Amino acid sequence: MRTTGFMIAALLLAAAGSGPARADVNRGADLYDENCAECHSLAKPLKNKKGPGLVGVVGRNAASVPDFNYSDALRASKLVWTPDQLDAYLRAPKMLVPGGKMKFDGMDKADERRDLIEFLGTQR
Repeated sequence: MRTTGFMIAALLLAAAGSGPARADVNRGADLYDENCAECHSLAKPLKNKKGPGLVGVVGRNAASVPDFNYSDALRASKLVWTPDQLDAYLRAPKMLVPGGKMKFDGMDKADERRDLIEFLGTQR
């Protein structure tokens, strides 16, 4: 009976996989190029384009890049760009910051957001 319990537990673990999927930084770089690069720079020192530069964005206060004209809504948000906040923003920018200027409608796929955020976290 005890052996059967261990076998069932092993089968359940195998069926569940090895845990949460890991982020793919290379895919995140490709997603940045496809979705973000037209408006946001990764240049060092920080350079703004249509949108603020994204070097060091993970962990940074929202609306804090010098010489960028942010919306009143984003300035008032008091957000800190943690991975969770970036995920919510990338999923639906207008939902997280109504009245913001972001022209991007959002990224539906959670794994793509995870990969992009992981990539952005490497940009210091």
